[in-house]
Order: sequence, then C-alpha cells, then structure tokens
Amino acid sequence: DAIRGATSSILFENYIFRDDTVARGLRDALVERAAHGVRVHVVRDWMGCLGQSSQAFWKPLLDAGGEVRTYNAPRFGSPLGWLSRDHRKLLVVDARVAFLGGICVSAKWLGDPQRNIPPWRDTGVAVRGPAVRDLAAAFAATWSALGPALPESLLAGMEGIEPAGNVDLRVVATVPNAAGLYRLDQMIAAMAECRLWLTDAYFVGVTTYLQALSSAARDGVDVRLLVPGTSDIPAIGGLSRAGYRPLLEAGVRVFEWNGSMLHAKTAVADGRWARVGSSNLNLASWIGNCELDIAVENEEFAGKLERQYELDLENATEIVLAERARVRREKPPSDGRRRHNGGSTGRAAAGALRFANTVGAAITNRRTLGPAETATLGTGALALA
Repeated sequence: DAIRGATSSILFENYIFRDDTVARGLRDALVERAAHGVRVHVVRDWMGCLGQSSQAFWKPLLDAGGEVRTYNAPRFGSPLGWLSRDHRKLLVVDARVAFLGGICVSAKWLGDPQRNIPPWRDTGVAVRGPAVRDLAAAFAATWSALGPALPESLLAGMEGIEPAGNVDLRVVATVPNAAGLYRLDQMIAAMAECRLWLTDAYFVGVTTYLQALSSAARDGVDVRLLVPGTSDIPAIGGLSRAGYRPLLEAGVRVFEWNGSMLHAKTAVADGRWARVGSSNLNLASWIGNCELDIAVENEEFAGKLERQYELDLENATEIVLAERARVRREKPPSDGRRRHNGGSTGRAAAGALRFANTVGAAITNRRTLGPAETATLGTGALALA
C-alpha cells in the first residue's frame, strides 16, 4: 500500500529479491509508480540475488524509468572483495514512511500451506518522522558508492520532516570494517541491569561477546537467547551451538525455535532499550556487511518486543546442560532487582548507550545438551576462530 501511494520517490534496498509471485507483484507496483513519474531507485545485493533473480527481472522497471544498481558484483583484482555484502532491508517512500527489519523480498517468508510449512518468524518496523531522513541518507550513501549520487532535490525535500511521535531512536547504518553494531551490542550487554532478551537468526558468538553475555548473567541479569531450531543454512546450526556451553554455564538461558525458520534480529533490555534491524550476532554482520538497524529508548516499544518474546518462547525448546555437567547456580532474580555487580564499566557503557540512543518465560519443553555434544561444538568453535 505504501508503494502504491508513493507520489515522489521510492528508495528500496534489499539483500534478496527472489523471482517469485511476491517479488513480481512488488516489482510491478514499482513499475506502475515509475510510469507515473515517481523516482524509483533499487539496490540489490549480487550475492543475495545469485540464483534468486537476474538483471532481466528488472527490465520492466528499467523500461519504465526506474534505476537498479547491484552491490559488489565480482570484479578482477579483488578476489576477496565479494565477501562484503549489502545485507540491509530498507524501503523509504516519499518523505512519509520507512520500513526496515529482517524481511527479504521472497515468498519463502510466507511458508507453504500445501506442504504444511508455516510462515517464517521475522520482525520489521515502520518509522515516521525525522528518522526517515536518516534512513534515506543511509540509502543515498550506498547508492552513491555504486555510481552517480541521487538528485540533491530528492533528499532536500526531506529536511523539514516533522516529528511523528515521542520515541527516541537512532539509525545505526554500518558499512564493512566499521564495527558500529558490534560496539552497540557490547554496550547493550554491559548496561543491562535486570534482563536482556535476544533473538537472532544466525548467532555465531565470538569470544568477547560470549564473555559479555556471560558476565551479565553472572551479575544477576536475566539473559535469554532465542535462535532457530532448524536453519535455512544448515551449517549455521552447529556454529551457533558451539557457543551454548559457556553461556549455559554462566546462567544464560538458551532457546531454540520450533517453527519453520526464525529470521528475526532483535534485542530488548530492561523493558526500555531495544534494537531491531537486519544485523545478526556474528562477524559477518558486525564487520563484513552493510547493515541497518534502529536503537530505541522507549518503554512502550520495548514492552511490545518483550511481550512478543514471551509469545515466541511458547513455541521454543529450552536447551540445558546434562545433569552431571550442569553448573550449580542461583536462579536469576525475577523480582526486578538491578544488576549488582556491574561496577563503573557497566555504568559507563549504559551512559554511552543512552547518548547513542537519545542523539541519533514460558517454555514448552527442554532439550539436554550432553557432554559429548558440547565437546564437539567446542571443537567447531575453535575451527571457526
């Protein structure tokens, strides 16, 4: 509906456009708007679209006056350059509204009722107000890196966007080697005082991040991690599980989703702080890709994410250590007590996150993680490192 109502411009950036009924319907809507004089600019990722859609898929849009650019196609002289990907999922319509999150343009997200495959579980957000300008600027930076810049008049028309609410948020748009999202995720782990609930599609924790989560749990923070039980990328499951044992021993609760695919990427802390976007908790997102998230400080928004998290846990299995390998510990406080051992480092991180933001359960069953399995996963972790 937002695309069909566009009157001046559409900026669309996505990792995957798959040539299926969903993508063709969306493309045709873009074609219709371009034919009526709306400026349509699309960025597709070469790797994400490999085998999913070709340049010919976009010919109707090009014929209607739209523009399409491809991020980081292979080129001679840069054999490893293809490792950098545009993993963002962004749609900006006029100066009115923007959408971002983890959702790609593919019918796979709808599931397959005939094969009894439910829809994928993902999270996206709609943004209105001045942040739309920041999201458009993030698109413009990618666009200009691939060719001539967007017309100045397009972005100039977004300078006077009025606030649309009272939510404090900052757009976090990262590029390869910047590590901005990694620092943000580290700060969220350091500043959490009561609870930190994470959902991630492709979790592959590095040592320093595992230590940050473990430290929070040992300080009494209710740390939870929800990941897919079955991944669309089979190798990721083993890599994710390689990090379970140190987390479980520290008191982090780990859950695996029982549905077809969990693709959401969210973090919510203390019922007040939240992050939503395209980035996963792994090195590819932290330092290798172009990613796009929002960091939010708002109790209502964070509360909605927490309620959704509790609903998600109703369709998840908790992972626990085998009894003889389990580390005895006290149950994390559930009475709202604050983190008691964070010290000045935690408070400093909390202040840094506040600055970044203001300026810019129930389970169904359990699965035991045995000693043999954890040993195998530990070997995998060493191989990854």
